[in-house]
Amino acid sequence: MPVPLTIVDSFTDQPFAGNPAGVCLLAEAAPDRWMQAVAAEVNLAETAFLVPRPDGDHDLRWFTPTVEVPLCGHATLASAHVLGGSGRFHTRSGLLTCAPAGDGGIAMDLPANPVTAGPDEEAPAWAARLGLAADRVAAVAHGGDDWVLVQAVDAAAVRAAVADQAAILAATSHAVVVVADTSADPGEPADSVCRVFAPGSGIAEDPVTGAAHCVVGPWLAARTGRTRFVGHQASRRGGTVGMEVRGDRVVVSGHATTVSVGELLVDPS
Repeated sequence: MPVPLTIVDSFTDQPFAGNPAGVCLLAEAAPDRWMQAVAAEVNLAETAFLVPRPDGDHDLRWFTPTVEVPLCGHATLASAHVLGGSGRFHTRSGLLTCAPAGDGGIAMDLPANPVTAGPDEEAPAWAARLGLAADRVAAVAHGGDDWVLVQAVDAAAVRAAVADQAAILAATSHAVVVVADTSADPGEPADSVCRVFAPGSGIAEDPVTGAAHCVVGPWLAARTGRTRFVGHQASRRGGTVGMEVRGDRVVVSGHATTVSVGELLVDPS
């Protein structure tokens, strides 16, 4: 039987912006090797695989073209969008719930990923990996799932970064978010500006990353004492991410738009 496959652009209300994700609706669980092969064929940052549960919830897994990942915000947003704007998803990161947001977007209740400051000597090393002068990186911190947060001195430094993929891969098995706190900068439209590089997951630069904002949100909250933020991810495609820190959770929100609806003709069995 054909398997429905939808391509959704997440964290944007315009097609061909934000972060594209594949959403595959399965009737029952599929073999891991088949899902990995589909994700490689779709060749987007992540493809989500949904399996309905008897209670109306769904099991949800995410694959890049090369590996399965423990959390993917933009593909969760895409999954909820395909299901009509809401959903309850059982994942490797626990139960994730999605509901309509007041602005026409979708709000996702995701686990927070707070960071711990690293030693001072890490900053120049990470500046070099990002093609930046040493004085353009203020600090480095580490979160769960091998996330690294590199604090740039300003948004210009974030935008100027040129990632050395091999050097980053040698330093972290997962991903680095390069971020500047722009909450006090009247020239920036958001509270943070970031970019994400994840060669360990087969992604040179991720266009817009929900999981990264589970790191950025708590980091901003600790710096500012606030709990609500808007983030801008300054990739070539770009996107806008809402964040609300609620204890050990972050409500990450954004819009999504469908760009393609089709079918897989290769049976999962």
